[in-house]
Amino acid sequence: MKILSLLLLTIFIGTSCSSQKTADMTSTQIEYSAMSRGLYKKIMVQNKTVSIINGKNTEAVESKISDAKWKQIAAEFSKINLESIPTLKAPSEKRFYDGAAIGNLKVVQNQKTYETKGFDNGNPPKEIEKLVNLLLDFTKE
Repeated sequence: MKILSLLLLTIFIGTSCSSQKTADMTSTQIEYSAMSRGLYKKIMVQNKTVSIINGKNTEAVESKISDAKWKQIAAEFSKINLESIPTLKAPSEKRFYDGAAIGNLKVVQNQKTYETKGFDNGNPPKEIEKLVNLLLDFTKE
């Protein structure tokens, strides 16, 4: 009986922790931007909604994110150490000579902002690559 009680308690604590991580995502804002002389792109994700701006003088286009896509974003986001975001190193430097637009990822969570240094659009640091690619998928749809 004690083992059964311990097992149930463990399952209960485990599920409450995972639901809390999802709850944290509802108040988290993720923003990806890419800029160069001829390109301006901004993708903002918050609470199952995506807002996309394609061009400097264009209106934002908002749409809902499907549950499956939201789970993918939440899963990739949970793998990222927010404290290390400002210290991530870009794998290439094409942006220095106009070979690529400057990409940037910004996360606002619990009134704290975590922002990467600039990196080449299309070639983010490995630690955030999957999340950035999921965000860029919204511009392809």
